[in-house]
Amino acid sequence: MSARYALGRRAENAVADYLHAHGFAVVAQNLRLGMLEIDLVARRGPLVVMVEVRARGDGAYERPFASIAGMKRTRLLRAAERLWRRRLWKMRDVERFRIDVAAVKFEGGKTFVEYIRGAIAAGA
Repeated sequence: MSARYALGRRAENAVADYLHAHGFAVVAQNLRLGMLEIDLVARRGPLVVMVEVRARGDGAYERPFASIAGMKRTRLLRAAERLWRRRLWKMRDVERFRIDVAAVKFEGGKTFVEYIRGAIAAGA
């Protein structure tokens, strides 16, 4: 396992713990939809969230949230649309769906999660 893969997996697990602490149930991790992948899908009542998890190692030039632009944003919107069409629209008890982004930082043996609700919208 590469160091980059291990960092990403550790960050996804940290965000899954964060979601659980905020009343969500994680229903999928690393969900593949064709060539697209969604890091986490979680649910709390009628709300389903798709979460993009970003982590950067020490000394990274770009901050985690700064990496959500251009093609990455387009791919996230495409994955969200595909998730809705293939799975969520059939679920009568799903009333809301949003795309959230989490940035994870590991420092001094501690884990820090910064979480933005509704970070990406189709019209934004």
